[in-house]
Amino acid sequence: MKTYRNGSQAMELMSEQLARAQMSARLGEAHHRRQGHQLLLARRLGRKAEEAAQQARLALARSL
Repeated sequence: MKTYRNGSQAMELMSEQLARAQMSARLGEAHHRRQGHQLLLARRLGRKAEEAAQQARLALARSL
């Protein structure tokens, strides 16, 4: 980090760096939450597909 004679300018730069770090952390959290949500939806849809396949097998067995 550069050294400045004006302390307020250095504080302003540190505040900007902190804001960038916090924004980056929040974006990372949002990304992980989206991934988790997508995984949950995929599992839910997979269960529905398995149930539909089971119902189709039962219907076929009954028709024989």
